[in-house]
Amino acid sequence: MDPTVIGTKIASGLVGPLVKRLFVQAGPGAGLVDKPVRLSALVSFRGEKRKLGDKELRRLVRELVERAARETREAPLDEAELEAVAWALLRTLHSLGDLDLDDLEAVRLGYEALADKLYTQAGGDRLLRDLSYDSTFLYFHLLNSACVHILHFFTQRSTFVARTLVEQSRQLDQLIRLTDLLVERLTSRTAQDAAFEQQYARYLATRHSRLTIYGVDLNECADWPLDTAYLSLEATLAGEIHALPEDGAGLGRPSPTPRPVEQALAGHERVLLRGVAGSGKTTLVQWLAVTTARQEELTGRLAHLMGRVPFVLPLRTLTRGGALLPVPGDFLGSVSCPLAGSQPPGWADRVLAAGRGVLLIDGVDEVPEQERARTRRWLADLLAAFPGNLWLVTSRPSAVRDEWLGGEDFTELTLSPMSRDNIAVFVRRWHEAAGADPALGAALLSSVRTKQDLGRLATNPLMCALICALHRERRGFLPRGRKALYDAALSMLLERRDRERDLSVELDEESQVELLQRLAYWLIRNGRAEMDRSDAVHQLERLLPSMPYVAAQGSAEEILRHLLVRSGLLREPATDTVDFVHRTFQDHLGARAAVEERDFDVLVAHGHLDQWEDVIRMAVAHARADERGRLLTGLVERGDREPAHRGRLHLLAMACLEHAAKLDPEVRAEVERRAGELLPPRNQDEARALAELGPIVLELLPGPEGLDEDSALYTVDSACLIGGDAALPGLVRYRDHESRAVRNRLGYYYWDRFDTDTYANEVVRHLLEAGRTDIVVRTPDELAALSRLGSYSDVTVSGDFSPAQIRGCLDGQKLRSLELRRGSVTDLGFLGTYQNLRRLHLQGCPEISSLASLHGTPLRILILNDLPALADISSIRALAGTPLECLFLPPNARDLSVLAEFPSLSELRLMLNTPIGQEDWRFVTSLPRLDSLFLNPGELTSLASKGIRLEKPTSVSLAVEDRSSADLRDVVTVFPGMTSLNVHFAEELDLAPLSAHPRLKRVNTFTARVLNADELPAAIHLVAPAPPHSDE
Repeated sequence: MDPTVIGTKIASGLVGPLVKRLFVQAGPGAGLVDKPVRLSALVSFRGEKRKLGDKELRRLVRELVERAARETREAPLDEAELEAVAWALLRTLHSLGDLDLDDLEAVRLGYEALADKLYTQAGGDRLLRDLSYDSTFLYFHLLNSACVHILHFFTQRSTFVARTLVEQSRQLDQLIRLTDLLVERLTSRTAQDAAFEQQYARYLATRHSRLTIYGVDLNECADWPLDTAYLSLEATLAGEIHALPEDGAGLGRPSPTPRPVEQALAGHERVLLRGVAGSGKTTLVQWLAVTTARQEELTGRLAHLMGRVPFVLPLRTLTRGGALLPVPGDFLGSVSCPLAGSQPPGWADRVLAAGRGVLLIDGVDEVPEQERARTRRWLADLLAAFPGNLWLVTSRPSAVRDEWLGGEDFTELTLSPMSRDNIAVFVRRWHEAAGADPALGAALLSSVRTKQDLGRLATNPLMCALICALHRERRGFLPRGRKALYDAALSMLLERRDRERDLSVELDEESQVELLQRLAYWLIRNGRAEMDRSDAVHQLERLLPSMPYVAAQGSAEEILRHLLVRSGLLREPATDTVDFVHRTFQDHLGARAAVEERDFDVLVAHGHLDQWEDVIRMAVAHARADERGRLLTGLVERGDREPAHRGRLHLLAMACLEHAAKLDPEVRAEVERRAGELLPPRNQDEARALAELGPIVLELLPGPEGLDEDSALYTVDSACLIGGDAALPGLVRYRDHESRAVRNRLGYYYWDRFDTDTYANEVVRHLLEAGRTDIVVRTPDELAALSRLGSYSDVTVSGDFSPAQIRGCLDGQKLRSLELRRGSVTDLGFLGTYQNLRRLHLQGCPEISSLASLHGTPLRILILNDLPALADISSIRALAGTPLECLFLPPNARDLSVLAEFPSLSELRLMLNTPIGQEDWRFVTSLPRLDSLFLNPGELTSLASKGIRLEKPTSVSLAVEDRSSADLRDVVTVFPGMTSLNVHFAEELDLAPLSAHPRLKRVNTFTARVLNADELPAAIHLVAPAPPHSDE
């Protein structure tokens, strides 16, 4: 029976009457119009409104199945098949009453998705257990046709039409309310006010349409378009903020829940927004000003800005020189707006009195501390005089106490660090705006992801802009200038940024660095991420007597307050607690202090601790040449003495070399020699040992150039076992490797160690485009991502996926090879839709007891392994007649007579856990095309003891499952036609017996140690593992 014929010949006259009987008939009514109608309330075969009995429903379904089968004019199904289809369809349609959907949601799904939901709800593949290939297709086409009519029925019901009209009316009502609001806000304007507001809006949109990043030390202008620069930032509500994690690890406190800042602002009239230096506060102010001025696309979260007028009020400008804070009529004049003189008299007061103002008050932290109380009173007076406007006040986190404006009903939000995606967008946009080479941007992103210190630094727009600028200025050589990068960032944050903003600098940069490094080194020595405020004050008190200029500025408490508010490096994550806003700066400054104290022995003693890794690297950068030699020699010698820490210490010393611009050549050579003993990894154990050393390894792993296949494989293993974003750039270099084994490593084992979509786009997409690559999916998200990529053909689905999930994501036309691994699939009937499937691998599926449902599947390769319920392999006969070329039998298989059904077999794997009798061996030896045989030592011995010789296999694979040694003498006698031998899992192999084989050309021993390899004739090519790295 042709399934395409079935699908086209199920007429509306068959399905329509059944569908109408499934649901209650009702006219329009208020109770049904104003709220969703659940499907369970519509079906006619259950509940109080039950009109259709079970017996009648069964009769209708059976009649539909019989008529549909007859009208296809194909060979009819027998009675049992018709009954099986009717039962499956009845169960499926009956599940309509169990779906958690209303009629509108069902229509939005579409008929295919509704059919899939019904199929899953009714039991999924269990429904198909007794259906043949033809019956399965009839069932699915009847189900799809029924769902088409169900949705058509819903849309024709008067109640559905009424509900749709109600929803449209609600949308129209919302539009009317917005229009009324706009009219209400604007009708009070005089013509003169309206004309001025248009002029003022054009000015604001132009004035704030470009963004200036302070402190970017470039020769050209640092202004760039706001439309290009602005990223949708995220914010968290007060009380959700917690201390920044060290090296990406959580601190056991509740995680914040960032939301898009537009969403966070939309629900509040009054917001105090906190953010660290450069986090985007001023950029957000500019964006809100421009967006409100333009009055374009103000819907959804921005609808509250309709008809409003923005006022941008930077407090650093308003309070300059102790000036009085302005009243509304002076807002424009106080910020030097050229339109101030032409504004209609009283215009600003009228705007605020009508509640149309958006007051953007930027930079409380930039108001002198003694004037902040006055600033708060000014703000409170404005709030009292002009309620109903929108207010946004920004500040650095520590400038004002918690609830500073709480009495005025302000909601407190804090800007979140930039996401990984936002960083990528920012870097790309920066290079576009600056006219820089896009390749530079791509290289920088690679560095940010690979170099953890850069990744931790690039968490806000200011630091991203600094990194972009320095990277471009140095033509992409940013990693070599890491210390210069930090020094430039410190200079910007500590002094130049305030100078460029025309703020007085109370402490010069050098003094602030001296103070901050004392605090940083105290934190490092004590293994702390935070310090009590009293400890910070105590450290500064000890230092001030040696710094008279600083001491003259104020007490230790006052100096700490200045550092918290103005440095951009310190913050108060909680009351009376101080920490560094970037752990990177803490390590940089602490390393400088350690070098000045000449604490090289302290650094070496802590070299095995990952918390000290960056400190030691930066200490090498800060130190002089002789000091570097002392520190690196200390790491090497300690590694030589302590095997437990040898790998980490020697690789840390190697990683430090990039920061040692000048170093004794002998010291450099000793460091490189130690690292060369570890890199690249040459077997799985070495790969795992390197991965255990952590992310430090990622920067030292080599690229694919010049590596043999094994070294490339194990290098990929090391990087993937470490995982995370930092590993991706290195792995990208291997995605086009010439070795399929290397590419398969990337596609087969490690997707779940990375962000699903990122790995899909950066690695999987390219593997698929290269072709001949197997892909493994282990999660629904990975399966969905693979479906979106679309160019797959060979897929492994590992885990408990339903047939509906697989069928919904993997296209029947594309799939050529499928492996189902460790799933609970019970029936394989769903594979009937995959008419291009050539290879099927079933691994660890304990519920599969029969292969009969594979009948009609055009397989060429069938691999069966770890299928405990499939001891009887006779059901493989369902595939008789297909040109099966490769068959891997499950270890518990019995009775090999089934092999006679497949004379086209050229490859066979036995590996059985029960002895093979003489009769079974006859079926093996009778295969006319057998060319490749996979067996275990027991089977080899069985063949030899029975005197059986197999002339046909040219390729023999021997799997030594107990990892013992293997005697190869029997191989020579049993397989005289063998040209290739593969030995798996053996620990030791004596190759001497193979020297007498007349036809052998290639031997691959994989992991085994080999003996007497020199006895093999030159005509035999040996592939053996490299010896492991020596620990000596």
